[in-house]
Amino acid sequence: MNRILEYALIVAGINEEYQTSVIEGIVEFAHEHKVNISCFSAFGGVVSGRGFDVGEYSIYDLINYKLFDGIILMLNTIASRSAKQKIVDDVRKSGLPVIVFDCSQYPDFYNITIDNVKAMEELTHHVIEKHGAKRIAYVSGPESNPEAMERLDAFNRVRNSFGIADSDCTIYYGDFRPSEGRNAIIKILSDNSGLPDAVICANDAMALSAIKELRAHGYNVPEDLIVTGFDNIFNARYHYPALTTVSRPLRRAGKKACQLLKDILDGKTVEKTYTFDAKFLLSESCGCSKINQDDVKIYRQTAYQLIDNSYLDVRMLNSLISEMSETISLEGCMKVIGDMVKELNCDFFSICLCDNWISSFSLSDNIVPVQGYTDLMSVPLIWDNGAVTEKKCFSRSNLFPVINSVGGNISYFLPLHFRERSLGYLIIRNSDFPTRSFVCHTLAMSISNSLENISKLSNLNLAINELERLYVMDYLCGIYNRNGFVREAQRMMKESKRHSQKLLISFIDMDGLKLINDQYGHNEGDFALRTMASILNKCCNEKMICARFGGDEFIILAADATEKDIKELEATITEVTENVNKTVKKPYRIEASVGSILSEIDDNSNIFGLVSKADEVMYEQKKRKKTSRYIRKS
Repeated sequence: MNRILEYALIVAGINEEYQTSVIEGIVEFAHEHKVNISCFSAFGGVVSGRGFDVGEYSIYDLINYKLFDGIILMLNTIASRSAKQKIVDDVRKSGLPVIVFDCSQYPDFYNITIDNVKAMEELTHHVIEKHGAKRIAYVSGPESNPEAMERLDAFNRVRNSFGIADSDCTIYYGDFRPSEGRNAIIKILSDNSGLPDAVICANDAMALSAIKELRAHGYNVPEDLIVTGFDNIFNARYHYPALTTVSRPLRRAGKKACQLLKDILDGKTVEKTYTFDAKFLLSESCGCSKINQDDVKIYRQTAYQLIDNSYLDVRMLNSLISEMSETISLEGCMKVIGDMVKELNCDFFSICLCDNWISSFSLSDNIVPVQGYTDLMSVPLIWDNGAVTEKKCFSRSNLFPVINSVGGNISYFLPLHFRERSLGYLIIRNSDFPTRSFVCHTLAMSISNSLENISKLSNLNLAINELERLYVMDYLCGIYNRNGFVREAQRMMKESKRHSQKLLISFIDMDGLKLINDQYGHNEGDFALRTMASILNKCCNEKMICARFGGDEFIILAADATEKDIKELEATITEVTENVNKTVKKPYRIEASVGSILSEIDDNSNIFGLVSKADEVMYEQKKRKKTSRYIRKS
């Protein structure tokens, strides 16, 4: 039996049409040849904020290359140069065979390329020769993208061959996103030099956005000017006017990438570069073709399905967000998500969380967000063909919390994070939801935000508990302070009254603290106070509480007490104090005067009145002592 091959696919923005088309070919190959594909995808650059992108791109750090036989890189989809370079460095270290798309700058990788040059030359030639364009604006992709520069160079060669000067050609550099087409038109209209004859765009997304902006300013395509695109995406084919563009065999390219990896692993000789031809397509945006009725039928069927799916996805997402907003625990959140998973039409779904996903509560202002994934992960939700389980701990290096021994699967790994802090990741297997749906990224962000809210709620509870502790506890001595004493005393008084029991109140005044501070310093004075508190706390049983009343004064309360309890308590204090003095061997003695009373509790009882009585008893004891100097002579 042949071993199942495992491929890693590294990509960004998997719900965009270029990526989706390539992935369709990869999925087709995986099903036919029983190869497993693990797709690691980020959505970097789609929202503002560098911290967000850091969290998105962390998904690439998750990859354990030891688990894979080969790598497919779609570097042309990743906008961040630093993220791209780190991926290249990591892949090279892995020693695995690597396939890239339209990227000749890494000669050690196998490159599947589509001839952008010839098709762009044909398109530019057509616009200039057929339509007589003399003033042209070109909307390019980023200068860092080799594919974009190939298209730009092809455009420049053709327009130069027709003698179109630089002064009649304006180039705008974008990032292939729709907003860049709009921005280019805004700049064109603002320079007051009139409309160009044509706007040639390096991809369809920018071209469609440019047409929309032109229409907003009262200009029609192709009547007032020509606009062309590149890629032949769905919206380009069925837009009005339909785009004159370039069709590329993206699905075939994806399938070929998988086949090349298999051939390499089988020991076959493979050329470093494999090239597909692109096809120049005439259509309405240059005025050369009209959409036919068959295309209209296809569009109506596809558009309906797209709208219907989008409606169902948004409804599902809205319901999920609403229900997650009412959860206050991880268990509740996972229950809500688990109930939703079946709507994704997948056979496996899991949420894997870093073991520090609940950010540690700290009173310090110097909190550094933790980035990346922890070595150990927990899995609060595993949805496997309808069966719901969880896993307390598994190693991140395994990637999957549950081992899959069957081939022909495609698993999507998507990051869960809050800004730059990684919370974990989710896995969706054998579903077209990640590539089909416009709300896949929103789903991941919504789950991340819900997890962060639970984390904040947990920290809020920790903060409340800490504030509560600080309110009732003495910071130096670690026992109740006056606030804590009053609260506990009131509770004990109510209980004593309800059960007709007597309450013991012991007032303890530490002897000689001023002399210790004056002669040995306040650090020694603090040590003496802590030691006294420790002595008194040790003398208390489960019916007693101990508190620092203020300065060098302490109080012990005991419920359901008798005269015998007073004698035993005071004797124990004396004994423990003596033992401590022998142990610590300080140049001073730790001692205290104790005054205790026993009181019945009724409606007229007042805790401070009882404390005053115990204080009076203590003062009498202090006066009876022969000396108030307790400093040991050296």
